[in-house]
Amino acid sequence: MTVLKDDLAALRIERQPDRSRVARAVGWVIVLVLLAAVAGGGWVWATRERPLEVEVAAVAERPRGAQAEVLNASGYVTARRRATVSSKITGKVVEVNVEEGMAVREGQVLARLDDANMRAALALAQAQTEAARRNITENEVRLADARVTLGRRMQLVKERVVAQSEVDQAQADVDSIAARIAAAREMVSVAERQVAIQQTELDNTIIRAPFTGIAVTKDAQPGEMVSPVSAGGGFTRTGICTIVDMKSLEIDVDVNEAYINRVVGGQDVRAVLNAYPDWQIPARVITTVPTADRQKATVQVRIGFVKLDPRILPDMGVKVTFLRPDAEPQSKTSKTSKTADPADSLQHPVTLVPKTAIRNDGGQTVLFVMRGDGHVERRAVRTGGEDGAQIEVVAGVARGEQVVAPLPAVIKDGVPVTIKR
Repeated sequence: MTVLKDDLAALRIERQPDRSRVARAVGWVIVLVLLAAVAGGGWVWATRERPLEVEVAAVAERPRGAQAEVLNASGYVTARRRATVSSKITGKVVEVNVEEGMAVREGQVLARLDDANMRAALALAQAQTEAARRNITENEVRLADARVTLGRRMQLVKERVVAQSEVDQAQADVDSIAARIAAAREMVSVAERQVAIQQTELDNTIIRAPFTGIAVTKDAQPGEMVSPVSAGGGFTRTGICTIVDMKSLEIDVDVNEAYINRVVGGQDVRAVLNAYPDWQIPARVITTVPTADRQKATVQVRIGFVKLDPRILPDMGVKVTFLRPDAEPQSKTSKTSKTADPADSLQHPVTLVPKTAIRNDGGQTVLFVMRGDGHVERRAVRTGGEDGAQIEVVAGVARGEQVVAPLPAVIKDGVPVTIKR
């Protein structure tokens, strides 16, 4: 019996341990660990402090001696002396002696009208004047003869040869002829005035330049009708040419009435023509027109060029910048005050930042400066006057640094930021 058990035990097959179950258990453990790591990393990434996207602007500096800007406006170059030259009478143009761009002198003949009728009328008036003069001569001869007759009859009356009535008749003849001579002289005067009128009408056929300038348009051609008023259903011209006195060029701008208090007479202005954006032209305020446009809520300001240039042309668009008037130097006792001295900006370079970079935080004027590590630094600064869209910073930042502008609604010291492209 024992031998049989041993034989049966010898026939038993030994099985290996089930390792696949162990491997699956280990795999699940690894997966769970990886999931936990990913979840932890995701939680850290989700709760991290993300960089704030901002815009930056470089701190600028206005050079020494430069004036601050107080207002910007736009307008046009205009001429104070500008005339569309026309005729005093209606007539047909027979000659035009002007072209666009031509320089003309005062009194120069620009055009001529058909003067045939005026010359005929003048000749008639001159003939009537001559006839009136001849009538005077004839009556003067008759007057001399009547006076001789009167003298003879007066002698005969003394000799009692003729009656007194004949003397009276002779005196009446003398007086009548003298009266006719006086009337004839008046007629001569009237005829001479008629000649002057006809001469003026003839002179009106010659159109001359009213002042020295440049012809900018040519509005009529030979053969066309010209008239001082519009007539003929649009077929009649109302002008020969337009002349501009280039020495009278200035700038007209409309300033919003809310900012007109920043403009004063004699104030320095920097003008830039749209045609020459890199050319800054010095100018000066002439006057503020003492009336406002209620529809546009603007006030017109006249600005004169300090020096004219051939490149400046009428009706050119121009942008102007009104500069802060020079202030009086600050006294020694006031130099210790915290308020910025306006005149000091003319003696030393002035640091400028955009107005949108400044914020009042807890009673302090602050801005945020970019650091090299991609974070921002909150700084308290002291500001001065405004310069257009910028503001002067007396202390707190230096030229070349970058500040956040405009400031986001939420920003604090030391937060990471990225610059918006």
